[in-house]
Amino acid sequence: MSFLRWAAVSVPLVLLLGFLSGRSVPSGSENGWYMALTKPELTPPGWVFPVAWSLLYIMLGLALALVLSARGAKLRWVAVALFAAQLAGNLAWTPLFFGAHKVGAALLLIVAILGLTIITTFVFAQIRRVAAWLLVPYMVWLSFAGVLNWRIAQLNPDAERLVQPAAASQVIG
Repeated sequence: MSFLRWAAVSVPLVLLLGFLSGRSVPSGSENGWYMALTKPELTPPGWVFPVAWSLLYIMLGLALALVLSARGAKLRWVAVALFAAQLAGNLAWTPLFFGAHKVGAALLLIVAILGLTIITTFVFAQIRRVAAWLLVPYMVWLSFAGVLNWRIAQLNPDAERLVQPAAASQVIG
């Protein structure tokens, strides 16, 4: 029962935070700067991103709930802190890439997020193996996103100067 209570909080919370990050600045086809970039051939259609991220955020929330419900686990709070750190990086990526147009910094951030997630996965595995396995698709997607980000940086060396960043937030404005 403890898992269900934690899941009832963690899954909607992670989804909400992901949604707010995604809506904090125009992204995808709503972003003129992004649409003006040369994109790699392996860029999926725009509808794939919200579907993929929704599923990944649900899995992240479930993984977190599994760890939070493991009362008495020695590394429980270390695991939660690592999870929070990688999630904070994840939530910062969209405003950094789509809002600030910092393609290089966004790539470094993805590498940091992936590194933190790998460590988080190993710690989760010591608490609940299923929680660690729930992070695997996320790591695969982060790797793919990193490749896309890297190729965009290669194809658009002047990306930061292409168009001025949007001043307004979609959440507020």
